[in-house]
Amino acid sequence: MTGEMVSDEHVMRDMLHRVRECNRIPEHIKETIIDFTIDGVRVGKVTKKVANLLCESSPSDPVFEINKSGDHEVLTLTDTVGSTVDARTNSVMSVMKNLKDEGIITGWRDELYPLATGFYDEPILFVERAAAPFLGMLQYGVHINGLVKTENGEERMWIARRSATKSQYPGMTDQIVAGGQPAGLGLMENVLKECQEEAGIPDVLTLKGIKPAGAVSYEVVRSLGDGIDILTRAILFVYDLQLPSEFQPKVVDGEVEEFFQWGVNDQLAAMAKEFQDPMKPNCYLCVIDYLLRNGHISPEVPGYLELLGELRSGDCN
Repeated sequence: MTGEMVSDEHVMRDMLHRVRECNRIPEHIKETIIDFTIDGVRVGKVTKKVANLLCESSPSDPVFEINKSGDHEVLTLTDTVGSTVDARTNSVMSVMKNLKDEGIITGWRDELYPLATGFYDEPILFVERAAAPFLGMLQYGVHINGLVKTENGEERMWIARRSATKSQYPGMTDQIVAGGQPAGLGLMENVLKECQEEAGIPDVLTLKGIKPAGAVSYEVVRSLGDGIDILTRAILFVYDLQLPSEFQPKVVDGEVEEFFQWGVNDQLAAMAKEFQDPMKPNCYLCVIDYLLRNGHISPEVPGYLELLGELRSGDCN
C-alpha cells in the first residue's frame, strides 16, 4: 500500500476509539480528583480515595496530608518529611512499600522515576515505577517504530509480542522496542539500552537509523477494586528507526516472545474494535501517529483534526 491514503470514515472512527481508550477518565471519577502539590506546585493528580489511602499508610510519622488551597482540597507532604530530595524520596518510599506489602501496589520493579514539575526540571524526589500512578505524576517513556524498506519500496513495521509472563498486557503486541524513562538516563541513552536489551539491536545500527519523531501523551484511569482508582499520566517520546532489510530482531531479556512485520494494511486492520490480536493500548497512539506523519490518512476524512489533537490529550510538560 505504498503512497496510498485511507479515506474511510470507519477506519477513522476505529482510530479515534483506540486513542480514546488511552484518554478515558469517567466523569464520576473526574469529580473526585484533587491535585497533589509540593511547595504549592502541582506535581500529580489523585482521587480523594487514593489521597486518603496515602495519608493512612505512613509507617510512623505522617508523610501525606490533605490541606485546603482556596476552595479546593489538595494532597501534599507534611512538614516533618523535610525538603531534601533524599528525605522526600525515603518518606514517600516508606508509604509505597507499605501499600506493596498490603498487596495494593503490584508489579514492583525496583526502578526509580523522577518526580518533577516538568521533564527538563530537577527532580523533587524519586518514586518507584509501580507506585507512580498512585501519585498521578507524569511518567515518560521512549517508543521506537522499527521500520524496514522492502524491495518494492513498501515500508513495513517490526512488531513485538509481549511475553505471557509480563505483569501488564501479557501476550499483546507492542512496538519493537519501548520502555519507561528511568532516573539517571538521557533519552538517547535509554533508546540505546532498550534497543539492545529488548531486540538485540547493536548500538551502531540504532545510531545510524534513529530519528526523533515527536511525542504523544495521554491520561487514563485504572480501577483496582474497592473504589481505588489510579491515574496514569504519560508522555511517550516517539522515534523512527530505519533498520536494514536483512536485520532480524532477537529475543534477549525475556520480555518479548517473538517479532514479526506489519505492512500499512496490517496496521490499519489492527485498529478495528473487533480485532482479535490487539496492541497494548498506548502503542496504538504511536502507530496512529506514524500513519498520520507518513501521509497514510487523508486529511479529507472527518475526524482527522480531532485525531491529531487527541494524540496529545495529556499534559506535555
